[in-house]
Amino acid sequence: MLLVKTRLLIDIMTVDKKMLKELYTRTLKVRRFEEKVWDLFGENIVPGTLHLYLGQEAVAAGVTTALKETDWIQSTHRGHGHVIAKGADMNAALAELLGKASGSCKGKGGSMHITQFDVGVLGATGVVASGLPIAVGAALSCQMRGTDDVVACFFGDGASNNGTFGESLNMSAIWKLPLIWVVENNLYAMGTPIKMMCPSVTIAQRADGYCIPNVVVDGNNALAVYEATVEAVKRAREGGGPTLIECQTYRMKGHSRFDAAKYRPEKEANYWLSEERDAVRIIRELAIQQGALTEKEAGRIDAKISKDVEKAAVFAKRSEYPKPEEALDDVFMEVL
Repeated sequence: MLLVKTRLLIDIMTVDKKMLKELYTRTLKVRRFEEKVWDLFGENIVPGTLHLYLGQEAVAAGVTTALKETDWIQSTHRGHGHVIAKGADMNAALAELLGKASGSCKGKGGSMHITQFDVGVLGATGVVASGLPIAVGAALSCQMRGTDDVVACFFGDGASNNGTFGESLNMSAIWKLPLIWVVENNLYAMGTPIKMMCPSVTIAQRADGYCIPNVVVDGNNALAVYEATVEAVKRAREGGGPTLIECQTYRMKGHSRFDAAKYRPEKEANYWLSEERDAVRIIRELAIQQGALTEKEAGRIDAKISKDVEKAAVFAKRSEYPKPEEALDDVFMEVL
């Protein structure tokens, strides 16, 4: 169940219809992309392991919809959803997951280090909590260069117990950096439940110790995530410093492709994985209720996204692998 009951703080009747349609589109795009990744992994053509974002799509969609193109995001080992929601090219993303030369990192980053700078993706990192100090550096850069860009840093509940969490939050607070901390609390750090590793009721309240405004939202509701992010972004752009948003959500699959998630209680799993808690269904129904979409329009969007994902899969499969002699390319940078 939700650790804390959350609510929308805005009047649903005043929500922009174009924005609701965008939230639905991004949420669905991440869902269809991740479903295809799951299928491709089953074909044994995705090297290494895989940490799917299925179930948490509303967080990536809500946060990125509140950002502008030049804003940055820092991702995690479960980062495909963040990258796709921010606008990364699906062809390059799927090719990267397959280790192909046409991938966004020339096939050298793979699932846990997928990056695309031209759409504001600083990169995913495979080490838990390692992205937090990177986000601090990026936000400091935005501040020092005098831009109004902000950085959104995604991390999990497990990362909040790492030392870099406290260090990074502290630095962002004392320097009033334009940073939005987004903790995706899916209730488990691999197989360890949050109640066994966090003494506070929420992760968000830990930010109180660093004088950072914080809020808990329903991480399966893209509109709720969007609303909280809009407020945080406004504060950051105006020089008010960082905000921490705790998005309470749940992953559909285990920690990785090989985790059956048998440690999750049946009652809990049934609740979170029910149709009523499905991220795509929630934002789809909101958009239709508010006249932002019709059933037919929602279906057309789904059909187009599904077609684009299939095309990306074909592109990735047909792409060439990097040549052996390219292994040492891009390791060092020339200093002028």
